[in-house]
Amino acid sequence: MTPVPPWDAFTAAEAEVRAMVADPRWQGLSVSDRAHVLAARILVTPDGDRWLLGAHARWHLYDPADGRWHLAPPPRNVRARQVQHAAAVLPDAIIPKGPDFHAEPGSTQAFIGPDVSADLTERLRVLVRASGRKSELDYPLTAFGEIFASDVPSTVAAVWGTIMWCAYAPAFDGNERLITVFGEYLRRSLPGDEWVRWLPAPPLLDLVTLVAERARAGRSRETLRLAAVMADTAQILMCDTRFRPRALALLTMVEPMLRRPGLDDEAASLGRRAIAGVTSGAPYERDHGHALPGDEAVRRAWLSRCPARLGRALLVETDPEAHFSHSVYDLAEALAFMPDPSRATAAFLADLSDSRGLLPPRLDHRLRMAYEALERAGLTGTSAGETTAPDGFPVQGRPGGVSIAPAPVLEVAPPDRGSAAAVLGAAYATGLAWGRLTGAKVPERGLAGQSALVQKLVHERDDHHEHDTGHF
Repeated sequence: MTPVPPWDAFTAAEAEVRAMVADPRWQGLSVSDRAHVLAARILVTPDGDRWLLGAHARWHLYDPADGRWHLAPPPRNVRARQVQHAAAVLPDAIIPKGPDFHAEPGSTQAFIGPDVSADLTERLRVLVRASGRKSELDYPLTAFGEIFASDVPSTVAAVWGTIMWCAYAPAFDGNERLITVFGEYLRRSLPGDEWVRWLPAPPLLDLVTLVAERARAGRSRETLRLAAVMADTAQILMCDTRFRPRALALLTMVEPMLRRPGLDDEAASLGRRAIAGVTSGAPYERDHGHALPGDEAVRRAWLSRCPARLGRALLVETDPEAHFSHSVYDLAEALAFMPDPSRATAAFLADLSDSRGLLPPRLDHRLRMAYEALERAGLTGTSAGETTAPDGFPVQGRPGGVSIAPAPVLEVAPPDRGSAAAVLGAAYATGLAWGRLTGAKVPERGLAGQSALVQKLVHERDDHHEHDTGHF
């Protein structure tokens, strides 16, 4: 006889709320009526914490200090009881709208651990090779110039940019074949070391710029080709859950261009101006590193085409504050195996640079207390406070004299490789989200806690293929 799992209040409440939101009648309710029925399903744990499954099908924790509801995964194996509360305690922002409960499932795993499948990699390799045969005169490199040599056509950059934008967290095993297929096109070695490539996550604007510049130049064929390359790349990436949510979102944004050529031409031409010495059809470059008005107009048009059910995948573009909160939620979930997930999450957050004290007010009260305890002990900002010998990292006797980041403030021992990859992915995504929100930079060799966790994985590497030829 199959054993019956013990009843859990959080699981039961989640099932109940999901059923209500999925009911067609939910859309007909006013926000106040929705708040009323949700307020009757708030859970209270023995420590007095109040929990609610709200917007984006994620749990929210009430903070008695500031009266706000923070995104926070619920505790495991903790008793809870359902208590009626006044609907007024629920702000509109945490009330489910409906489509937000249908977010595309994804994975928080970094690409340090389970490799990208050989089939996916081969399909992208073929696409990259075909893209590399285009002329840079027809496809000038108007974005990703820090990654690729100047004679690389923007079709190659379109494949790269799509991969990096769609990745949940673009931290790759240093021997990941998906990255090595770009070797011959790279301008310089990628950031990181021989074990991990901690790659920057490009904004959607970089992809938009490649397309909008060609539209402004009146090169409709090239405009469509770049959009098609992005769509083809996203379609291939769909089979890996680490790419799937954003890949699907990108498809919904660019495919209308393929069905209606010229769809974004008017938006792309906004702010067009004569440039001395530039003939018709030549590329319009960014003005001192800032996007041209047409690029931003096309970006907004792309975002407007994405359906509400994919909205969470676009928070990185539409709401950096919310995106950071969701990233912290993912990190806390990935660390659920730890005896004290809040303390473990705070240990990874301690790596972030926060000289202005912007981080604590953004955390729920449990996480904030754990973080502030580390702060009082002088253990926050660990990555920002690294010494500079050599290459920004103190030597700790690693083979070859290459240094690593300082030891983290907490020992984290994931139960398996998949769990470790999930922690690495969520931690790196959180660092990138913090950078997008505040301008803080992520060290090229990763944050301290992540770098230490990598040391536990390198001896288990599952990629035994030979290095591809090319600059890497």
